[in-house]
Amino acid sequence: MNKQRFYLKMVVSSLLRRRSRMIVALLAVAVGATILSGLITIYYDIPRQMGLEFRSYGANLVFVPAGNEAVIDREAAMEAVSYLPEAGLIGAAPYRYHTVKINEQPFMAAGTDMAEARKTSPYWLVSGRWPESAGEALIGQELAAAILLLPGSAFTITGTDARGESFRRNFTVSGILQTGGTEEAFVFMSLQDFEAMMQEEGKLDVVECSVSASSEALEALAARIAELVPGVSPRLVKKVTDSEGSVLTKLQALIYLVTVVVLLLIMICVATTMMAVIAERRREIGLRKALGASNGSLATEFLGEGIFLGGLGGVLGAVFGFVFAQAVGLNVFNRSITFQPLLAPVTVAASILITGIACIIPVRSATDVDPAIVLRGE
Repeated sequence: MNKQRFYLKMVVSSLLRRRSRMIVALLAVAVGATILSGLITIYYDIPRQMGLEFRSYGANLVFVPAGNEAVIDREAAMEAVSYLPEAGLIGAAPYRYHTVKINEQPFMAAGTDMAEARKTSPYWLVSGRWPESAGEALIGQELAAAILLLPGSAFTITGTDARGESFRRNFTVSGILQTGGTEEAFVFMSLQDFEAMMQEEGKLDVVECSVSASSEALEALAARIAELVPGVSPRLVKKVTDSEGSVLTKLQALIYLVTVVVLLLIMICVATTMMAVIAERRREIGLRKALGASNGSLATEFLGEGIFLGGLGGVLGAVFGFVFAQAVGLNVFNRSITFQPLLAPVTVAASILITGIACIIPVRSATDVDPAIVLRGE
């Protein structure tokens, strides 16, 4: 039997002889490693989860006309959208507005891409359905109450188009829109219907974008687009981006604090367990030293026991940590957590390091044992 196998057998045998104490220490390391692994997984996945969660509150980046321009050219707007990361782009809804009349009462009409509007404004509540074909419109709740419209009702929009000519267009209500905001006084239609009604093409008032990215990344994107795309002025929706950044910072700070507390508890539990083991083995340690065992061999043995516990606890923690993180993700964010492959070796290494540090004081007390005093029974 070579030295390595003999050493491993000695460490394992020592742990098995005191399995009641060592199981407690192993459980402490495993539980700590589970929480540590889970929190780190959540920490790295929080920005993505928070970004998706905050996207339900609407756009966080808008494109408006730059300088003295009254409108945005559609091609310039689409060029600006092309600079946004495809993986993080939730939606980009273009809007064009104009005052119209329904039953001789003035209201605001908005033309948009309905599919993109649903992506950028998931908080919109529609009673009925979204417009699916030409001649259908989404009516704000306030407007519907004012002119007594219901899903399926027909109504007529009148006004003056971009060329100064009067128009008269018939629409059908596909749904009633509730947002809790000014949109409830609008009538929304497809951009194609709006352009046909107004006799103009390729002009936009604003493009609302929902992008899953940090506020710093959004600021960098906005600066780049402002520099590269003339006629477009990117602006961050500060209420959304600032709130997202603030919540994210607080959550990450909380994870830091909990992680530090967990690490300290692991060290205390392992250290106290090893101190108790060494106290039980004082006579054995004294006899071994009297027979010529060196302090280095004793230190290696006890450190080996602690590192073995740390490694085994780290493996268990890496497995159960992802289960813990997945449970938190599903219950808090209602979304699954992304598995981080590199986290398993990091968790095992961290557990070994922590238990190794925790064993330093107990090991020093073992090497300080005086054989003469211990063997006299003092």
